[in-house]
Amino acid sequence: MEMEAGRGEKGDNNNNNIIISEEMMMSSTTTSVDWRGKPSNPIKHGGMKAAVFVLGLQGFEIMGIAAVGNNLITYVLNEMHFSLSESANIVTNFIGTIFILALLGGYLSDSYLGSFWTILIFGFIELSGFILLSVQAHLPQLKPPKCNMLTDGDACVEAKGLKALIFFVALYLVALGSGCVKPNMISHGADQFNQEDTKQSKQLSRYFNAAYFAFSMGELIALTILVYVQTHSGMDVGFGVSAAAMALGLISLVCGTLFYRNKPPQGSIFTPIAQVLVAALLNRKSVCPSDARMLHGTQTIKAPSNANTNPTILLHTNRFRFLDKACIKMQDGNTTKEISKWRLCTVTQVEQVKILISVLPIFACTIIFNTILAQLQTFSVQQGSAMDSKLTKNFHIPPASLQSIPYIMLIFIVPLYDTFFVPFARKFTGHDSGITPLQRIGVGLFFATFSMVSAALMENKRRISAVESNETLSIFWITPQFLIFGISEMFTAVGLIEFFYKQSLKGSMQSFLTAITYCSYSFGFYLSSLLVSLVNKITSNSSSHHGGWLSDNNLNKDRLDLFYWLLAILSFLNFLNYLFWAKWYSKNGSSSATENQEFNSKVVGDDGIV
Repeated sequence: MEMEAGRGEKGDNNNNNIIISEEMMMSSTTTSVDWRGKPSNPIKHGGMKAAVFVLGLQGFEIMGIAAVGNNLITYVLNEMHFSLSESANIVTNFIGTIFILALLGGYLSDSYLGSFWTILIFGFIELSGFILLSVQAHLPQLKPPKCNMLTDGDACVEAKGLKALIFFVALYLVALGSGCVKPNMISHGADQFNQEDTKQSKQLSRYFNAAYFAFSMGELIALTILVYVQTHSGMDVGFGVSAAAMALGLISLVCGTLFYRNKPPQGSIFTPIAQVLVAALLNRKSVCPSDARMLHGTQTIKAPSNANTNPTILLHTNRFRFLDKACIKMQDGNTTKEISKWRLCTVTQVEQVKILISVLPIFACTIIFNTILAQLQTFSVQQGSAMDSKLTKNFHIPPASLQSIPYIMLIFIVPLYDTFFVPFARKFTGHDSGITPLQRIGVGLFFATFSMVSAALMENKRRISAVESNETLSIFWITPQFLIFGISEMFTAVGLIEFFYKQSLKGSMQSFLTAITYCSYSFGFYLSSLLVSLVNKITSNSSSHHGGWLSDNNLNKDRLDLFYWLLAILSFLNFLNYLFWAKWYSKNGSSSATENQEFNSKVVGDDGIV
């Protein structure tokens, strides 16, 4: 059935139809519930008062995992006695696994468990991994004999057998737990805000900045206090402190139970997507109608006058028209209800799949960005180890603490950005976040290139000074690469999470889409491992570098500076690629769930569509 939605009694008559999905109108009223499963009360539940408990978990969780991940290469190299390149790959594979397992956490949350229970279950798994790491680091019989890898590298015994097994089991318990917790922390906090309310929509933007502030604080404490503890009190104590931080984070989460708005799981999130793809394939020989109103599930509906929330509307778009074949009504005598959902889908389902396809190029453009991040957590730490870390006569800066430099800066910049820049930019753009998430991502990708340029220049200077002048430069020479990347990450990471979270329909795939952003980290770290191996293999044929640029355990013999230049070139090419896809998305992806909220505010009033 088709109806016309004109101005009616409230204004002039016009015949412009608003084509929406009836299923979308119904699903938009999905009710959030409290801890007992009853409909939540907007006065008692949700808002920043609830999100602050999630922010506490975010700060403590990143504190624990960052202290392990950012100094792990030192432990793997000096305690487990793996080679430098193997150690770098162990670290990047570990971190990459954390982020790819975010997909599992997002899927379980949206489909079966809900974000709260997913966080709680896998939070305890992460905690058990920290405890096991601490036990192994404490007991000498679970580690290889002590040995100096720098002076006696060839004579050192690498961890094997049961010792290696315990290490990797502990490490990947942490990876499993952290991977499944991460996307749900972000989405559970963001779920506390109603995007259809103008005031709460602005608070949601503030929440994303607050989440990054909590992340920065957690990283800062991890890279200063916790890394200092690891360096001076031993890795066993350091891993134990990480376990304590995770325990405090879980306590913070549980303390907010009475205040949360919880979105119930919706069943398998992949089934509607699979139905669209199968139906489009089965109907591939059909011809799409020129009038979109002929497609199944497109109706113009007046919302009930007592509706508490405005509907989220997905307009039909002309992108990826082959998918529209999934909602072509077949004239075979059957009624719509008799047709299998695997042969006939609604426009809402199809448009959601279109959105997922449209955001993939944006996702892909952030992989190189995270490959650069991998270098700051591996080779840049080793750079610091080869430099003069003395701050005073009796105090030395742990090399892993170099990564705290951008976070010291960011704990001041992020509040200033949110307090001054966002309201100022909002006056000109009208966007709740000041600038759009796509613009924010682009700014970050642009700065990332200069982080690697700085790293290459400083490594070349450090190497020349060490080899030709026998001079050890101060560790502060490599701080610019961390500072520049810190600014870059503030723009890109927050922009990416906000962009993906707002693509999903209300209550359907927020956790899973947030998890996709973490996959960018995963692919970036895996790409780092691949690049290290490829560069070593290709450059090993050079007559001047028989072992390759990164094959030696001594940076004075390696050519890390050339590897950094390679990454700078790749980063700049990636930025140009991003500009193309961001422009393409802005032109072709304008009917995403979040962008249609602006449409809703114009065409939907208190009495529905007017």
